[in-house]
Amino acid sequence: MITREPEFYAPALNVRGQFGRFVLIGCRNAGLALLVLWEALLDLRFIFSKRSRLMVLEQLYITGIKSLGVITVVGLFTGMILALQTGLELRKFGQEVNIGAAVMITMLREMGPFMTSMILSASVGSAMAAELGTMVVSEEIAALEVMSIPPVRFLVMPRLAAMMVMTPLLTFYACMLGVLGGAIVGNTQLGVAFNAYFDNATRWAVNKDLYIGLFKAFIFGIMITIISCHQGFSTTEGAVGVGRATRRSVIISFLSLLIVGYIITRLFYE
Repeated sequence: MITREPEFYAPALNVRGQFGRFVLIGCRNAGLALLVLWEALLDLRFIFSKRSRLMVLEQLYITGIKSLGVITVVGLFTGMILALQTGLELRKFGQEVNIGAAVMITMLREMGPFMTSMILSASVGSAMAAELGTMVVSEEIAALEVMSIPPVRFLVMPRLAAMMVMTPLLTFYACMLGVLGGAIVGNTQLGVAFNAYFDNATRWAVNKDLYIGLFKAFIFGIMITIISCHQGFSTTEGAVGVGRATRRSVIISFLSLLIVGYIITRLFYE
């Protein structure tokens, strides 16, 4: 007797198969990315060689100086929005003077590292993925290997070193601008004096908030670099593949920043 059970269960089996394939591919890509990270960390010992030093300086300029304009605008207006929204609610209870603490703590703990990393992921990370992806499809990576030049040391290590340095620095810069923007809004729209604002901000914010925020930024910088470089190295199918790798690098970076940011906050603020 032939029953119709195989046909009935075929969609379920197909869904399970697709999910299992998705999980296996994700685990494989995560493993390959960790291998790239490990090799790049080992190659940091060559950072003071003449060639590496020049490449790191170039990446520091691209990552830091060229991102200052966007970071300035985003950091300033993030603090202004936080101050306005928080102040409007606190005004109902006559506590608008406390917006200094709210803006300072929020910027240091969450918004500073997160917004800075999002900007770097969308600008610097996507550029990394596109550049390396173009090199892969044009066989420049293969040419480096033929010349016995390790691609990770030559391409990934300088970018990783630059992001490890610049992401915390840009985060601190964005946090300070956010606090300044909050002070401007508090003074001009909520009637909070500058002295009261900054006194309240420094009274309730502690060193731990700053250290955790900078630690987050440091981890985020590593994640953005490795995800973007791995996606670039995994590029196939020519120009279409370059665009696909760039899009994947930004999406995966955004999701990873959200998840890892929550995990770090949960570990240090129980």
